[in-house]
Amino acid sequence: MGFIHDIRKVLALLPGRRQNLLFSATYSDEIKRLADKLLREPVLIEVARRNTTAETVTQAAYRVDRKRKRELLASLILKGDWHQVLVFTRTKHGANRLAEQLEKDGITTAAIHGNKSQSARTNALAGFKSGQIQALIATDIAARGLDIDRLPHVVNYELPNVPEDYVHRIGRTGRAGENGVALSLVSGDEVAYVKGIERLLKRALPMEIVAGFEPTGDDGPIEDRPPRPGNGRGRPGQGHNRNRPGHQDKAGNRKPRNANRSRTAPSR
Repeated sequence: MGFIHDIRKVLALLPGRRQNLLFSATYSDEIKRLADKLLREPVLIEVARRNTTAETVTQAAYRVDRKRKRELLASLILKGDWHQVLVFTRTKHGANRLAEQLEKDGITTAAIHGNKSQSARTNALAGFKSGQIQALIATDIAARGLDIDRLPHVVNYELPNVPEDYVHRIGRTGRAGENGVALSLVSGDEVAYVKGIERLLKRALPMEIVAGFEPTGDDGPIEDRPPRPGNGRGRPGQGHNRNRPGHQDKAGNRKPRNANRSRTAPSR
C-alpha cells in the first residue's frame, strides 16, 4: 500500500490514548494485517458482503490484443459519445502515454498520478468534473478517495494484479443508486487476472469481443504463443537455439562456434 508511510507519520503525531475508526471499501488480507497492527481489539462492522460490487454497476470485459487497446478505447469513447470516463492504468508512464495518444485521437484527456503536483491533480480533477476533460487517466494510488458525482463509465485499460483493486476501481461508478458501466480491456496475458477477480467476486465476468477488434492471440501468455517464423536475421522468431551450436556465415552455412579462432600448434 503506497499510503502506509503517510499513515505511520500521522499516527506518530497523535496521542497514545485515542479512538480510531478505519474505513475501507474492501477488506483484503493486507487491510486486515494493517488493522491488526494499528488498532487495539477492533470491532469489525460490515455493511455488505466482503469484496462485493454495487448491483447498479454493469460489468463486462472485452478481449482485445494489447497493441489495439488504445484504438478500441478511442472507438468506445467517440462512437459511444462518452463525455466522462475514468481510465485506469498500472503505471505512471502508461498513464502519460495513453493520455498523449487519446489527445491525438481528438479526446480531451488529462493524467493524474504520483509524479504530478497537487495543483496539477486538482486542476485535472476540476476539469474532469466540469466536463472540460472527457477522459481522466489515473493510477490506483492517485485515484484513492476520488468522488465524482454520477460518473457513468470506468475502464480498466490494464487490469490490476491485485483483485481487490478491481473492486476499488469500479466502485467509482454506480454510487448513490446511480447506474454505471465498468469495462475491462483484456489482453491475452491478462486472462489470469480475470480469473482472480472472478474468484474474489464469486461470479463470472462476461467476456465479449468487439466487431473489428477480434484478438489474434499474438499477445497471449508466452507458453500459449505459437513459435514465430524466422526471418533469417537471427532476430526473435529464429531464436537462440542452444541445441544448435555455432553460427551461420553470410551464405547461410553453419560454422562451428570456434571456426574463426586461430589455432596454435601444441608445443612439443
